[in-house]
Amino acid sequence: MLNLLCWTEYVPATVTDGFTKQSGVRVVIENYNSNEQMLAMLRAKPRHYDLVQPSQAYVETLIRSGGLEVMDTVRIPNLRHLDPQFHGLPHDPELKYSVPWMSGTVGIVVNTKIVKEPIRTWADVFSGKYRGRIVTVNDQREMVAWALASLGMPITDVDNDALAKTEPVLRQWLPQISIFDSDSPHTALLDGRADVGIVWSGEAALLWQKDPKFQYVLPKEGAHMFLDSLAIPAGAPHKTTAEEFINYCLDPEVSVLISKEYPYTNPNLAARKLLSPEQLGNPASYPQVTERLMPLRNVGNDTKAVDQFVRRIRDELRH
Repeated sequence: MLNLLCWTEYVPATVTDGFTKQSGVRVVIENYNSNEQMLAMLRAKPRHYDLVQPSQAYVETLIRSGGLEVMDTVRIPNLRHLDPQFHGLPHDPELKYSVPWMSGTVGIVVNTKIVKEPIRTWADVFSGKYRGRIVTVNDQREMVAWALASLGMPITDVDNDALAKTEPVLRQWLPQISIFDSDSPHTALLDGRADVGIVWSGEAALLWQKDPKFQYVLPKEGAHMFLDSLAIPAGAPHKTTAEEFINYCLDPEVSVLISKEYPYTNPNLAARKLLSPEQLGNPASYPQVTERLMPLRNVGNDTKAVDQFVRRIRDELRH
């Protein structure tokens, strides 16, 4: 058995079924829709999960707390397929604790059949024109990043002074959002409940595949470029099997299956060579602009403190 704790709608059944067919190991999946929920689930069931999918700032959090196992890379020879640009990153420079799964951005989707004005910035989304017609991912750390970017501040800085400056912005913006959804935010845009969204790029890519009226915008102030990875929690009961699963997922033909169902940016260079021109041409999956993309790391408060900060504001706005 392999106990996999992962994001909702991120690991195709074709992949887990294929691993079971090849290895005979049954994969048991539990899902979360935010990194904060992932940490809570790890705390609630210590030494239970074999694999988890943290984003890069949370890889750092888990490494600092001793929450991840060092991987035996001898069992993961398919690491050779990774794009070199995903080596040496600050959150895990030697890839000792994590292996990239998918990369992407958080940006703005606009239904251009409904919204005729250009939307180029985070503030444009929250101008008041689209109040009650906005869907966003339900991620507290992301919300702080949007506010910081709009203020011309680094999205990595979350010390007390930086958070204090975002509070009036968030108090103005958050009531305009009608739907908070990290599981499948593209659904509200597709069924017409929202006209503007702030979503993961893979969600935007799915929308563009269905209808190019859904345009993806990377705000001019900057956007978060994320990297989600596979990592082995401390005390994982089936560590060797977890490493075998990681290696299986890095097989180029298996990795293509992930891109087909969840069209994020694939960090597997060998797999990208197998993608079609249409897949590589999806503007949300493989955006052309890179200078405005930034990783989401934390300078100052940790992720838990940031989460509590935004939750307090949201609770006060509800009352």
